[in-house]
Amino acid sequence: MKVTGLALVPPPAAADLPRVTPELLASVLARYSRSNDGLGAILAKIDPADPDASIDRILKFVDYGHASIGGLTGGLAIAIDNVSMWLAWKIFEIAQMGDGQESSTRYITMDAANLPSPEELGLPADLESRWRELMARAFAAYHAEYARLDALASTEPQRVRAPANAKPAVVTRLRKNYALDRARYFIPFATRTNLGLVQSARMWAQTLKQLDSLPHPETRAAAKLIRDELLKQSPRLLRHSFAENSFAEQARQELAASCALGLERLSVAPLADEVWVHIDSAAPSFLSETQPVAEALRHRANRYGHQGSATRRMRVAFAWNNMALAELRDLNRHRTGHRFTPLIQAGFYLPPEIDRATHAALLADQAELTRELLQRGSPAYVYSLLLGAQTPFEHSTHADKFIYEAELRTGMGAHFRYAEHLSAALREFFKQVPAARDWVVEGTAEPE
Repeated sequence: MKVTGLALVPPPAAADLPRVTPELLASVLARYSRSNDGLGAILAKIDPADPDASIDRILKFVDYGHASIGGLTGGLAIAIDNVSMWLAWKIFEIAQMGDGQESSTRYITMDAANLPSPEELGLPADLESRWRELMARAFAAYHAEYARLDALASTEPQRVRAPANAKPAVVTRLRKNYALDRARYFIPFATRTNLGLVQSARMWAQTLKQLDSLPHPETRAAAKLIRDELLKQSPRLLRHSFAENSFAEQARQELAASCALGLERLSVAPLADEVWVHIDSAAPSFLSETQPVAEALRHRANRYGHQGSATRRMRVAFAWNNMALAELRDLNRHRTGHRFTPLIQAGFYLPPEIDRATHAALLADQAELTRELLQRGSPAYVYSLLLGAQTPFEHSTHADKFIYEAELRTGMGAHFRYAEHLSAALREFFKQVPAARDWVVEGTAEPE
């Protein structure tokens, strides 16, 4: 694992602007909120040769302990190389106010050499060889299915749904994606990936507290490496970023609940789709909502257009019983509201183009290893999962955010499987909010 902090520098066009470090920015804006002197007067009191002294004076004046000051640092950028897909998923689950990206499964190395060591993951020593052998078999299945599906798409090009008059290079890329996106369910959740995340010192401190409080060796190692990089840019506001009892206790309870539910529902059979959508449009009597839903939506030229109060005030919770981890990695990165999953294997998804019987022995052995780890209450059970594992997943937000997500995740180029999930959620949403049907654009996820 390698962590790199990225220091932002102003572009040439901003050469004449005042220059501040992240913590100096936070301290100046904090002082600005408690002064009538104006920004220029505050900046004039700063010694450019000794910004740290200025920071200490200002933060002391404005009460350093106030958490909101940490949010004034601007975005602190961190790149994290060679972490498991599980840890990348967990960081995005925790950092719900961050902006970031993770390496796509289309572009990372799919090989047993691209796995962290069992020691890094905290796997029980007596299960290490069994885990290694299973992961190697999973990668072999991935490569075999990719080759077969790529050949299938070559002989039956209509499967790819390439646009008319597409250039040969585009057709080749779409064919590769067709195969890659269907073979990916055999990828181990422990596979190394990379991610970049930008968020304020305040949000980083919360993220690190939670990472440092989890029982996984990988999260604690990541917390230390990230903290060491962030301290170069924000040494004062990252002081309170260590493990905390409340976080550790919640992690303990959630692990116990996941192990119990995981043992109860563990299966390699395909789990039939179920979707649940709950709408709450209640409003206080002194502030009722009078705008029609259609009026809230009809002025948008695209999904990025502003919506009216009728959808912005409407609460929406939606959930699926069988979100494969492959899709969870993407849907988990929608920032608004709250996302929750026990992260279990209640079923195993494979697309129709793949014959399950061919891989029955692999899936049975994978489930048995997962069962053994769950019975021990080991947090390392997450590293025995493959991306085809299906878990319940719930997201609660507001209708405007749900509509944006549904349009995005069914739109041009969306992955076929999460497009199916969002289309199902949209159908339920339309049953309860029929006035939205004519104004929400459900896509067809073409091409691949």
